[in-house]
Amino acid sequence: MPIAESGYPLSAAISPRLQVVETTDSTNADVIAAAVADPTGWPHLSVLLTTDQRRGRGRLDRSWTAPAGTALAVSVLVRVPAIPAVARGWIPLAAGAAMTRAVAAQLRSTGHSAGLKWPNDVMVDGGKICGILAEALPSDPDAVVIGAGVNTRMTEGDLPVQTATSFLAMGRDVDEDRLLAEYLRALDEHLVALAEARGDAAGAGVLGEVEALCATVGSDVRVQLPDGETLEGHAVRLDAAGRLVVASGRVETAVSAGDVVHVR
Repeated sequence: MPIAESGYPLSAAISPRLQVVETTDSTNADVIAAAVADPTGWPHLSVLLTTDQRRGRGRLDRSWTAPAGTALAVSVLVRVPAIPAVARGWIPLAAGAAMTRAVAAQLRSTGHSAGLKWPNDVMVDGGKICGILAEALPSDPDAVVIGAGVNTRMTEGDLPVQTATSFLAMGRDVDEDRLLAEYLRALDEHLVALAEARGDAAGAGVLGEVEALCATVGSDVRVQLPDGETLEGHAVRLDAAGRLVVASGRVETAVSAGDVVHVR
């Protein structure tokens, strides 16, 4: 039976199951465990969220923590049997684009600018405001849990690094329900488009949407690759698989994973 919380009516109208917990170690871990134990109880677009996550994880297995009440941690279960496995690398990128749109909507007419740093960090004025981690369900490869951590009410002293930001640090309020609802709606639209295009991100319009929001494309970058090597060059585009194409002189390299620093 769906669980809806009165504090998130807009989001509950989109999600078939929206569950709020006071505190947890990891919303992603909780959703994975719950969906494995009760698949029918966690349909597509089910949500678990908290404003007090104690042991969150980011990409590359980094820890992600925030003082209680200063960040929104939300995990969404998506079921994507109609998206070919080869195209599922687009899911976290689509999530990043959806969250970028939702954050930008909160900042409309404020002079602040939201953008996407490849692959799926949401930035405002160059500072990271949200990170995203997608994980496939171990019991069902057609189900993916997408976790997002949004810095909502962190003071400047709470920010974990100098390159981070938050709505509060910018002097802005945030409507968490509207933010989440717009994220869910855009995420689902991207996934439906990918499914209808049989995984063709260009044909679905997802490649164009992600690339249009991606501040990395068009920037000079330094990429720390998983093998320890460093690649420097100019980010020229995303390829059909969602990889970042970096040009160094006349050589183009497609990067599927790595830490990106914008150097200009």
